[in-house]
Amino acid sequence: MDPGTILTLGARNLGGAILDHHLGRGWRGAAVARSEDTLAQVRERGALAIEADAADPADLERAIAAVRDEHGGVDLIVNAVSAARPPRSGGPWGGGPIADGTMDAVRGWTSAVAEQCFAFLSTGARALREQGRGGTLIQVTGGSSRRAMPNRGMWAAGAFATRALTQAAAQELRGEGIHVALLIVDAGIEPFEGGGREGVDQAALADPREIADAVVFLAEQDARAATHELQVTPLAENWVP
Repeated sequence: MDPGTILTLGARNLGGAILDHHLGRGWRGAAVARSEDTLAQVRERGALAIEADAADPADLERAIAAVRDEHGGVDLIVNAVSAARPPRSGGPWGGGPIADGTMDAVRGWTSAVAEQCFAFLSTGARALREQGRGGTLIQVTGGSSRRAMPNRGMWAAGAFATRALTQAAAQELRGEGIHVALLIVDAGIEPFEGGGREGVDQAALADPREIADAVVFLAEQDARAATHELQVTPLAENWVP
């Protein structure tokens, strides 16, 4: 596959690594972000920076239109944003115990994640369909899409929904030459700038640059050997079949 045009949703950590990796391989690039600091970093990389809310279909349509205007189309869209919107009232990460949870927590940890995935898949699918030349949609998620953990059930419910929506889209669109894939990163991700995470064995953290390699693998697959779900897990992290 000749280098094409990539649009990443998110560009701060994993999204930035994926964008950098593709730019280094000769791809044209663009990224959606909301903070000015992140947008400035995208511009410094030589890519098109688009201020937009990745959970808003209208914003995504506008972003894809901007990429088309700049580069003549888009071939790969990667959703690498952190979509949860925890309630302003606070609470434990992931929503906490079900018995102690609130509807606000469910909306922030479950509904927001599922809705953002839907916005990405539906808007991206329509855009690639309109172009009429195929393309690839890659949804990044975590190990919670495979199993729930105590005190993080609401977060896992959003991840389960992400997996279900992506599987459905993959089946619906594959006959049109649109490749939809779920990339499961079953581990914490090392910060793009390095340095690891306090209290976590660095060897058990996924390297964002190597995750970017997995995106390349999915995007450059031949139509006769398409992967719709790929899981990556560092050898130093627990792996559960």
